[in-house]
Amino acid sequence: MSVAPVRLPAAERRRLLIETAIRVFSDGSYRGTTTAEIARAAGISEPILYRHFASKRELYLAALDHVWSKARAKWTEVLDGAPDVASGLAEMGRGHFSVRDCKFQLAELWVQALGEAAEDAELRKHLRKHMREVHDFVANAIRRGQAEGSLHADRDAEAEAWVFLAGGVFGMVGRRVGLLGDDEVDRIRAARLDWMRS
Repeated sequence: MSVAPVRLPAAERRRLLIETAIRVFSDGSYRGTTTAEIARAAGISEPILYRHFASKRELYLAALDHVWSKARAKWTEVLDGAPDVASGLAEMGRGHFSVRDCKFQLAELWVQALGEAAEDAELRKHLRKHMREVHDFVANAIRRGQAEGSLHADRDAEAEAWVFLAGGVFGMVGRRVGLLGDDEVDRIRAARLDWMRS
């Protein structure tokens, strides 16, 4: 006797497909991952996947947005719960060492998208908008830290936010190719925070 698949509400099915796609993309690559693989990992047929997403690109863009939404919520919670912004930034850097964490998923998806962006104008446009949102979130946090006195007032918040993003991408590339270990990433992060505080 076979068991009929559980029918989920469309919004829940969509969310589960996005979360499955994030895992599959993170384990592989944008180019190398197929919608058939994602559907199989989600336990559905490919036609059901296409009821929710018109293309692999649309699913990938939804994955980027989903990961950023989770990261933004987590970072906001960390910053709001810290005694000051400098401590919050340190906590953001210390935590989240799992590859399944939204911070690493975000960097992983960016690295993959960068490889495709030159040939895909829509992906390039979305990635540019997406990275700008993350940059602006970080720049605003830095300005908040400067206003409260936990971060050096003379640091350029806009430039430092780009350095923050570059560090995330570089850290992911370093991990992928075996160039950087967690101890080296910790030292880099600590040096940046010292620079921001002094």
